[in-house]
Amino acid sequence: MATISIHPSVDNGVKPGKDNFTGGTLTCKCSDHPVKVKVAAQTAHNHVCGCSKCWKPKGAQFSMVAVVSRDKVSVLENGGKLAVVDKNATIQRHACKGCGVHMFGRIEDTNHPFHGLDFVHTELSSEDGWSAPIFAAFVSSIIESGANPASMDAVRARLNEIGLPPYDCLSPALMDAIATHVAKAKGTLYAGAA
Repeated sequence: MATISIHPSVDNGVKPGKDNFTGGTLTCKCSDHPVKVKVAAQTAHNHVCGCSKCWKPKGAQFSMVAVVSRDKVSVLENGGKLAVVDKNATIQRHACKGCGVHMFGRIEDTNHPFHGLDFVHTELSSEDGWSAPIFAAFVSSIIESGANPASMDAVRARLNEIGLPPYDCLSPALMDAIATHVAKAKGTLYAGAA
């Protein structure tokens, strides 16, 4: 049986990040006047994502996406080529109108647990040292993009083999962060909790 392809950045193994890495530049796929976005910090919670909304390189079943503080993200060149893919989506994905690559995603809802974080695709950078992906999110969602449901056990086995525990939501740490945010907003978090 052929090895299942997940994403070009992890198919041959997960590259570790560098502790002292301070960011780099993301560049879209346009050969003429590419969009360039500066990310001035190391990313966190890097993961492969199976949702049907995230940008995936050609032939990949998953995207690879990480988060960084939104104040560390700035458009350097050709920002006029950017447009929001779906204005009704929680994550406002800013994509290049030329090549379709998502350059960053931003949550504008100040009540959202992840407000203040931007979502970025570090594979769009030539710099080496970005945080390594550490899990797989929304794995079942690849079926919505055309994956054969009968292949899901093999997909999950491949994710585990390369060290990316598969979840059909976000990782437990991120789900806990969401629940904590919601509990604090509702006032239901018990006294003494983080």
